Amino acid sequence: MTTITPGSPEQVSLILSRLAQLYPDATCELNYANPFELLVATVLSAQTTDVRVNQVTPALFARFPDPVALAGATLAELEELVRPLGFFRAKAKSLFGLARALVEVHGAVVPATLKELVALPGVGRKTANVVLGNAFGVPGITVDTHVGRLTRRWGWTEQTDPVKAERELMGVMPEENWTIDCHRIIYHGRRVCHSRSPECGACVLADVCPSAG
Repeated sequence: MTTITPGSPEQVSLILSRLAQLYPDATCELNYANPFELLVATVLSAQTTDVRVNQVTPALFARFPDPVALAGATLAELEELVRPLGFFRAKAKSLFGLARALVEVHGAVVPATLKELVALPGVGRKTANVVLGNAFGVPGITVDTHVGRLTRRWGWTEQTDPVKAERELMGVMPEENWTIDCHRIIYHGRRVCHSRSPECGACVLADVCPSAG
């Protein structure tokens, strides 16, 4: 059990520096070539894995490479392409609405502000922060299941609501590294600090983690 105060600048710095050493090249694990592809892929990633999304998007983008093309799709076409991801009807509807909004409101260009992104159909703060941080270089905290779980285990927040957790983490994590630090936390959550059986014995953070055991 750590004697360092959870959420203190010392503990936060130690954890983030060790993650930086462990995952120096951490990045978004969704495959994309431009902001539009990242936006679509992130919307599709809800309730599924990045690996599965990456298996679906090549055919999707080959057929509908931009917002104009996607807005001209039929729901049946989209449903067939995203069917392997689960919740395919809802996701197809979200993509169609998203494409229409991009074309009609933004001239078929993905906006680069949080306010404009979250106004798009199917886009919440998590998706918006993924796009802002990775496509536009605007720092953002992405509270997915891994970031939420690990930061609660470390004592950085007690919030289970992603938006409330994001607000608290903004006061804990250094802003200039929000995007890359979230990637590293996600990597660690996927590889070591699992939901049901965290590998505390193999974790480089065990001595500074109040939940290790």
